[in-house]
Amino acid sequence: MARPLQFLTAGESHGPGLIALVDGLPAGVPVAAEAINADLARRQAGYGRGERQAIERDEATLLSGVRHGLTVGSPLALLIRNRDWENWREEMDPAPRPEGWESGRRVRVPRPGHADLAGGAKYGHRDLRNCLERASARETAARVAAGAVAKALLAPFQVEVHSEVLQIGPVKAAAPEPRASGWEAVEASEVRCRSAEAAEAMKVAIEQAREAGDSLGGVFRVVALGVPPGLGSFAQWDRRLDGQLAQALMSIPAVKGVEIGLGWDVAGQPGSQVHDEITYDRSAGSEIAWAFRRSSNHAGGLEGGVTNGEPLVLAAALKPIPTLLRPLRSVDLDTKEPTEAHYERSDVCVVPAAAVVGEAMVAWVLAAAMREKFGGDCLEDMRTAFDHYRARLRQY
Repeated sequence: MARPLQFLTAGESHGPGLIALVDGLPAGVPVAAEAINADLARRQAGYGRGERQAIERDEATLLSGVRHGLTVGSPLALLIRNRDWENWREEMDPAPRPEGWESGRRVRVPRPGHADLAGGAKYGHRDLRNCLERASARETAARVAAGAVAKALLAPFQVEVHSEVLQIGPVKAAAPEPRASGWEAVEASEVRCRSAEAAEAMKVAIEQAREAGDSLGGVFRVVALGVPPGLGSFAQWDRRLDGQLAQALMSIPAVKGVEIGLGWDVAGQPGSQVHDEITYDRSAGSEIAWAFRRSSNHAGGLEGGVTNGEPLVLAAALKPIPTLLRPLRSVDLDTKEPTEAHYERSDVCVVPAAAVVGEAMVAWVLAAAMREKFGGDCLEDMRTAFDHYRARLRQY
């Protein structure tokens, strides 16, 4: 089903650049390249990143859809140039190659855990670079840029989206109350973990993996605050917001599991310990639109595919990066003989960066849900519908 707000990305890891095309933004939304670039810098940071981040300095160029700092209602296009393109110009040139030309960077040995072999089989590629260039997590830079645009749409409605790391390898940090402060500590941490003790242990684990030629996965959490009740729907399967959020997070490279609220833990507990009891705050002032409260938030802010007014809480588990300095066993496509998997310059751990990507994807789904519910060709119309809805909730 077509959504009123959607985005597409294009571009290869070592091509000229990445493009994000956003369609459906109402006119009048403040969008600044500086805010987009700030999120791009957050994605590039993080302990355990590889050599590529020393080359790239991701910056977005707004090509269309914004005039004098405000969206105009037409599609928004932005470009993130790849600095490394200069080192790959001949290899990735879209123009036909001269007769007899052979690639010096052809990939014929697939990596276990990557899209190389499955993608090669699907599209008939004998050079697996045609797969890995697009399957690369480099594409997520364009997603983060689109997510920053989504945050610009959410900001006038006081909706905030944050992310943090809860686990890297065997090292775990406690998950604090989602309403708690401390997001400044997350932003200051090299591993996006608010616990200084756990963060240091995570860095040690990353260094140990680096020395062993290995990689580490982990878990990140995304929390959205200020989300109004009533986003999403139970009327059709594809309108359930929990399903949309899970798909958005699962689409991030290396994510292998998504939890909402208690997630897997609900399976082993009785209903009396799982479901969030409902109360009503009679002391809430007239400016408060939604006075229904919960004694807990095990549902993670979603019931029946619809937001319930509590903070949105999601977590995602990442597998370790599949490109290893000490490669795993694989098979040569040409000879079918056993050999070591292809090595492509890579990271040791991307969990902190993936958290920023997850934050962007959740922001996007929420922005699309807000756009779907409140409509409007301009931000003023959307705000009018939102204010009317809040007034109705006060009387509910």
